[in-house]
Amino acid sequence: MSLSLYQRLALTVTGAFIVVAYLLFWWSSALAEQAKHQAEQQLHLALAEHLANDNPLLQDGVYDKPALENLFHTLMVLGPAFEFYFLDPSGNILTYSADSNKIKRQSVELAPLVTLIDKPEQLPVYGDDPRSFNEQKIFSAAPIYNQGNLQGYLYVIIGGEIYDSVFARVKTNQQLMQHGFIIIAAFVLVLILLLVLLRYFTKPIRQLVSEMELVKSHQFDCANINLSHWQANKKNEIQLLGRTFAEMVTKINEQLMQLTDNERIRKELLAQLSHDLRTPLAAMQGYVETIAIKGDDLPKEDRDAYLRTVLRNGKQLKLLIDQIFELAHLEDGQVSVNLETFPIGELIYDIVAKFALKAREKNIKLSLNPAQCGFLVYSDIAKLERILSNLIDNALRHTPENGEITIDIVNDNNRVNVAVIDTGTGISQKDLAYIFDARYRASNARGEKHKHAGLGLAITKKLASLLNANMQVTSELGKGSCFSFSLKSVIV
Repeated sequence: MSLSLYQRLALTVTGAFIVVAYLLFWWSSALAEQAKHQAEQQLHLALAEHLANDNPLLQDGVYDKPALENLFHTLMVLGPAFEFYFLDPSGNILTYSADSNKIKRQSVELAPLVTLIDKPEQLPVYGDDPRSFNEQKIFSAAPIYNQGNLQGYLYVIIGGEIYDSVFARVKTNQQLMQHGFIIIAAFVLVLILLLVLLRYFTKPIRQLVSEMELVKSHQFDCANINLSHWQANKKNEIQLLGRTFAEMVTKINEQLMQLTDNERIRKELLAQLSHDLRTPLAAMQGYVETIAIKGDDLPKEDRDAYLRTVLRNGKQLKLLIDQIFELAHLEDGQVSVNLETFPIGELIYDIVAKFALKAREKNIKLSLNPAQCGFLVYSDIAKLERILSNLIDNALRHTPENGEITIDIVNDNNRVNVAVIDTGTGISQKDLAYIFDARYRASNARGEKHKHAGLGLAITKKLASLLNANMQVTSELGKGSCFSFSLKSVIV
């Protein structure tokens, strides 16, 4: 069974809290026990020495086992918290006050006794407990001399068996148990408080996970989802994470909407292009079939007219296919830009000369302002020629007879502004925002006698973006249009 983040954190905190509480309790108990031993040993440090000096049997260094046993028994009656032992110079137990059946050791290690006698400030010092094979206890010790010769040691265990049994019973009384319950209850309350705080701090994470699952269930469409308002607090990592997630979801949703819109546009474009391709193909097929069926029976004038129509539709078809490939190549983003310095006036003269015949046929004045232009620009000459050709061709198509088209050039703050201005039919304000979309045909183009591909302005916009030349358009219906962009100038 998988556990949530809060459950894992709660189990981890609980386990760590129990371990820490146990170690703290053990450490405090050990510290309290050591302090108690130090105090008791300090209090009874001179006990053995006083007994040795005040008792005639020990003061003279005379070893009388029955007399010492009686003495130890009397002292133990007076002080039941002590056990008395007389040791020889090697640490062997000669006599004692305890029950012989409970004595486990026959000798005592002398090193702790020597340490306590020589360095009494280093407390607590623990010595062997004769009643146990491995237990140690605090003690008081004093050497016994007879005429300057060491006879043995008086070894007094502080807190003997009687003391331990009484103390153990006292520890189990009701008052101590109440104190124990209070301590345990305090630990439990602290643990509960920690878990509550942990749940409070992990609440935003659970909320964020819930929102992630909700967004996922709606296929990342957050149109009908109300996400929480996460504050941009860099000091709060969870708030920052939530805000980043919300921004990411918004961005993903925008991209999905854009992809959906692009897919719709693509389908519409394919449908429109299929129609545009099918129309000239059908016309070409019809005329070619007529020529093939009638053969020599068809008058020469009709045959020539049919062939001209086929040729015109073939050119239109080729132009459309070329523009489709060009637009696809531009949208693919793999077009290289070859920047160079050149005089823009010479390029415009060549373009004007290319469209001069077409302009004369419609009696349209095509001019450059200023007539002598020596401005140098840093751009891609081939792509700039394509932009200007598209704009002039578009202007010629929408300018009636006796109209005027002017290519206006102005050098302004290290930029050369280029504008193609015509006195044509103009563009309505509702169409201005869409004229650069592929396959969009403005209302002023729908009644044209000669149909065109409709991709010229879309290609022009893409090419201008490659040259960092922001394409702009202003127009007034019935008065004409102005397409303008700017290029980086070169100062000689």
